[in-house]
Amino acid sequence: MSEYEPPRPPDPEPVRWEDEDALFSAPSSDGWPGAKTEQPESEAKRLERERIEHARRSRNPVVRATAGLPRWLRVSVDWVVTIVGAIAIVLAVKAFVVNPYRIPSSSMEPTLHCARPGSGCESRFSDRVLANRFIYRFTSPARGDIVVFKTPPAAAQKCGAGGTFVKRLVALPGETWEERSGVVYINGKRLVEPYVKGDRRDSNTYPPRKIPPGKYFFMGDNRGQSCDSREWGSVPRGNIVGEVFFVYWPPNRLGFRAALVLLGFVLVFPLARIRFR
Repeated sequence: MSEYEPPRPPDPEPVRWEDEDALFSAPSSDGWPGAKTEQPESEAKRLERERIEHARRSRNPVVRATAGLPRWLRVSVDWVVTIVGAIAIVLAVKAFVVNPYRIPSSSMEPTLHCARPGSGCESRFSDRVLANRFIYRFTSPARGDIVVFKTPPAAAQKCGAGGTFVKRLVALPGETWEERSGVVYINGKRLVEPYVKGDRRDSNTYPPRKIPPGKYFFMGDNRGQSCDSREWGSVPRGNIVGEVFFVYWPPNRLGFRAALVLLGFVLVFPLARIRFR
């Protein structure tokens, strides 16, 4: 009796070329080769994806527009927008709200100082003032206001210079102005002027003048050294720029109101850097 010999298993089916990728691919979660698996998302990519999604929901249009850009480019765009916005705000404020001016002459001494060695100047530095450009949109100029205005053409001929002046408003439209031995009279009554010091008065006499409608009469506080409406006439309302409301330079001339306004600028300006979410 011959020794028992177990049956041989059938030869395995030859591997086809198209199945080679399946044999060498990583096993799937259930252990079978050839099944495709998704690689886990890295932490960095997840955080970047969440940042972009959050930025695209922002209320800030700049943040939304730059959400997909590299960080260095987002920072650059943010700074450019901030700088351009700040310049635009400054220009708008100067054009419609307030504008700075320097006092170049002694015509308003001692109320507003000019710098020595100028004739009649009392200070080491010229005062720098701010003029409120919108106040006269809501109210009419009042007697006693210190006003910035553009001079009529005659000022360049009478004073040797024209342009923008700073003077005190003395007479209003429809009033009659005159000066007798350095004393101003409005409609025949003496005008009380505590801002004119005794040594700053002149001794001139001018005949009565009727101020035309829509025009204003200006004089300097330093009457002896002021080339003003006495020489070149009254000023149209349209030439008035605004009212001087405080001195911001030099520091020893800084008033309480000026300090509050400057403090407000210091506190408000950083808001331009806030990103509204």
